[in-house]
Amino acid sequence: MRWRKLGHLFAPDGTVPSMRTHAAVPFAEPIEGDLFRIYFTGRDGESRSHTGSLVAEISTSPRVVSVGEKPLIEPGDLGCFDDSGAMLSWITTTESARYLYYIGWNTGRTVPFRNSLGLCIDTGSGTFRKYAPGPILDRTPWEPHFVASACVLRDGPLWRMWYLSCTEWRLRGERPEHRYHLKYATSADGIHWDREGRVAIDYRDDDEMAISRPSVIRDGDLWRMWYSHRGDAYRIGYAESQDGLDWQRLDHLAGIDTSDSGWDSEMIEYPHVFDHGGARYMLYNGNRYGETGFGLALLEV
Repeated sequence: MRWRKLGHLFAPDGTVPSMRTHAAVPFAEPIEGDLFRIYFTGRDGESRSHTGSLVAEISTSPRVVSVGEKPLIEPGDLGCFDDSGAMLSWITTTESARYLYYIGWNTGRTVPFRNSLGLCIDTGSGTFRKYAPGPILDRTPWEPHFVASACVLRDGPLWRMWYLSCTEWRLRGERPEHRYHLKYATSADGIHWDREGRVAIDYRDDDEMAISRPSVIRDGDLWRMWYSHRGDAYRIGYAESQDGLDWQRLDHLAGIDTSDSGWDSEMIEYPHVFDHGGARYMLYNGNRYGETGFGLALLEV
């Protein structure tokens, strides 16, 4: 597996208030032909996350057609789980609606933040509306820290979710640092989730601090997952499964890494892998957790 980078597709220029900086966690949704709406998360002047979008032409010569100037999802009311940010995670389309899962941010005192998963639904109006003022996935007695980025796929009547689960905070000097890996949950409706603590992608060793942003595709009987992982700096990893439950990490087969210089030379993370026109593409972020925007890569066969 080898990915060919097609270019640095987008980075905010600082003129739009809801995206002064960052274009993180990109997600592609087809419109028609080669046109896609790409959702991403920008930050305002107070570093709060907002979910916005642009329209791009996806091909071997990709280009941005237009950029939306108004956020699609904004931070919630004071004291709510998303009052410090609303960060896109995944969109799942059904026959009657589109479900947009997003990460709600709260800033903290003893630790920098905590996350939960919220839901927005579009039932045909073209506008996503928050399902509830509270999260659909939050910490529990057995997951006491936080949950975040998720990939949600429908498999017949079953909804499958692979999601980030924080297992601990560690002190590095005087600074707390989170540690999280990927777990698995199921649902009958995409809203109410059964969580049994099943780990999908576990830490490679004690020095690995983060595994995040799963992107899953099913190729016949083979399930493939791309994700971010890091000790000091993010890289993109890869795993395979025969059932979507038990995964084998094959990070050496990911086929994409940092560039020698430029916007993605320090780190590469937050992949979204999707198919279009008989080809497989990957959106991904580069340096500083999406501050330098996102690029597009093509899987070479």
